[in-house]
Amino acid sequence: MFAKKTIKDIDVQNKKVLVRVDFNVPLKDGVVGDDTRIRAALPTIQYLLEKNAAVILCSHLGRPKDCVDPQYSMKPVAAYLAKLIPQKVNFAEDCVGPVAKAAADALKGGEVLVLENTRFHAGETKNDPEMAKQLASLADIFVNDAFGSAHRAHASTAGVADYLPAVAGFLMEKEIQYLGQAIDDPKRPFVAILGGAKVSDKIGVIRNLLKKADDVLIGGGMANTFFKAQGYPVADSLVEDEVLDVAHELVKEGGQKLHLPVDVVIADKFEDGAAKKVVPTGPVPDGWRILDIGPDTVAQYAKVIANAKTVVWNGPMGVFEFPNFAKGTFEIARAVADSSAISVIGGGDSVAAVNQTGLEGKITHISTGGGASLEMLEGLELPGLAVLQDK
Repeated sequence: MFAKKTIKDIDVQNKKVLVRVDFNVPLKDGVVGDDTRIRAALPTIQYLLEKNAAVILCSHLGRPKDCVDPQYSMKPVAAYLAKLIPQKVNFAEDCVGPVAKAAADALKGGEVLVLENTRFHAGETKNDPEMAKQLASLADIFVNDAFGSAHRAHASTAGVADYLPAVAGFLMEKEIQYLGQAIDDPKRPFVAILGGAKVSDKIGVIRNLLKKADDVLIGGGMANTFFKAQGYPVADSLVEDEVLDVAHELVKEGGQKLHLPVDVVIADKFEDGAAKKVVPTGPVPDGWRILDIGPDTVAQYAKVIANAKTVVWNGPMGVFEFPNFAKGTFEIARAVADSSAISVIGGGDSVAAVNQTGLEGKITHISTGGGASLEMLEGLELPGLAVLQDK
């Protein structure tokens, strides 16, 4: 049950509505590389337009240094959005100040205005009240539909809610429902799959999931830190020495619940064309490094996944950017897709892996937020959600 108000719970008819979307999409030479996040926001945008609302969209894009940087302009994103919807899409060369105000004032019901990158102003990441107030002055209602940025307390994600009635969009609602239910009230067995390079990013997540899940399957570079914590030399593998103590504790805490790879694929160089071999988990020969989980691990993990009723996956099982070391990640993606469990996948890399295998249609929910889904898995409150009105 979603505890916050959504756009369906308030009157948006003929109103000016400021919507924080997550249009932080990959751009190359002014061309949108992946439109997943733009399409994910369409149900909210279309609903508001059907109610004849004037829809003002704001988002950050990339990491400009608090100043105008043309390579991070929202203009190409606005042009892309215009191809996806029949309504007119206008663009404002700023997100606050006289330019934004004039564009918002001129906007009619049933039209869309895309504001320039919110991070062109230092006030955005500082959650500056003055910037939040200026953004709020453009509209009557604030809608946060940017799940991917909900873990940040910025002017456009949290600050605006101090000055306008604030509710959730449909994407925010869907994300919180799937991820929230998976963690707080899962159908069991509940299996969490965690990969990616670093344990340090996911210590809180592993701790929380060891309490909540029935099984936690570990892969990716983070497994190396666990191996080293158990006394296996890992040679040239990526490892985080500063968290070895924590990894050691987690292995003890996890007991039977925490599953580590039983075999790995090692390579003599960090490149796709490197010589490779499968070895059982143990000391890695000098000059070699672990780049993927091995076939026995895949088989063991797939068995656990096949019995699951809920699966949450965050982070790849190996260096899947190299086709020769992508097999572990792709096989796990297949196991998740083949299971009858409710499956939720978050984090850019695991989502990319699922999309590459063409299995996205067999996943219950693919999350648009990496950092935000991690914080939810850790059991933390998201600032961009906390500020919204309760039902």
